[in-house]
Amino acid sequence: MVEPSGNLPKEKQTVLGLYVTAKEAYERWKADPENVMILDVRTPEEYLYVGHPAMAWKIPIAAQTYEWDAAKQEFPMKLLPDFVSRVQEVAKPADTILAMCRSGGRSAIAVNLLARAGFTNVYNISDGMEGDLVGDPDSLFLGQRLKNGWKNSGAPWTYELTPDQLSLPKVS
Repeated sequence: MVEPSGNLPKEKQTVLGLYVTAKEAYERWKADPENVMILDVRTPEEYLYVGHPAMAWKIPIAAQTYEWDAAKQEFPMKLLPDFVSRVQEVAKPADTILAMCRSGGRSAIAVNLLARAGFTNVYNISDGMEGDLVGDPDSLFLGQRLKNGWKNSGAPWTYELTPDQLSLPKVS
């Protein structure tokens, strides 16, 4: 069940070294839903427009910025300073948490932040919600996130929000 970190890209590796695939995460949650938390750290826009596991706690780790980074060819994300405190409102340091994002990078950052705060049993869902990019140059789906991930593994997901399991950053 635990994927060796040597098989993961560096951006998906964590200080705790605990990893599961989306399929494994769903099976672990299904076997013990009272003691296993799925934590989705993506943005609210992703929950709304891409979908999410209904049972997941939705606690964003970062917000989308709207300043174009020409060098990286992207709108970068900005970490939210109250992420850990929002997780601490719903979980204890010894709880089993399975963290996910789009494809395993932001969730690795989340695992590392939670580990720094004393959490010890946080796994990175290494293929995330959408999975990895299709790399086959002969595929019609080249460059699309249709390889593994929660949505491609047969695990249930929805577009319907569950506000009782949503913790957004505090705005002043």
